[in-house]
Amino acid sequence: MAARGQKAVAALPHLVKSLRSEPVSNAPRLRHLPSLRRTFSLYDQINLIDSVPEDQLRFQSYDDTGFNINKVKYEGSLLIVENKIMTWAPKTFAEITAESLSIFKVVHPIPEILILGCGRHIQPISPELRKFIRSTGMKLEAVDSRNAASTYNILNEEGRPVAAALLPCGVTS
Repeated sequence: MAARGQKAVAALPHLVKSLRSEPVSNAPRLRHLPSLRRTFSLYDQINLIDSVPEDQLRFQSYDDTGFNINKVKYEGSLLIVENKIMTWAPKTFAEITAESLSIFKVVHPIPEILILGCGRHIQPISPELRKFIRSTGMKLEAVDSRNAASTYNILNEEGRPVAAALLPCGVTS
């Protein structure tokens, strides 16, 4: 127990330094994702993971039009495969088809799971789309885009082979 407390105390100077170096955003619509790893001691609310390896992506925040990943703002729909970010054509949930996910016909190794960010709300997945995703060997997790970003962070930090296809959080249908 004492070692855990000492570890948290040792991390505090680095945490304070990083907090001071980040610009304060006045954007009222910017929403930060919840902290994913915490120490459970006196410092229960402090996120001790404040630096990300260069080859690993981390969603930091989102708004109605896009996402902030590794301190870079991306507008519109995104497709993330093997820690690479690509723009993605669908603008509405109805435009998400097997064709829009056809990259998974050629990607090797195939990710273990595809996290589908449906926009503001979870949407029902068509049987055809489910069949296509199943045919690739991936598992599907369809959630709202806010939770999709958080789930991606968790699985990616664990080193799991994960892909994400996300509509902006402001998309409602």
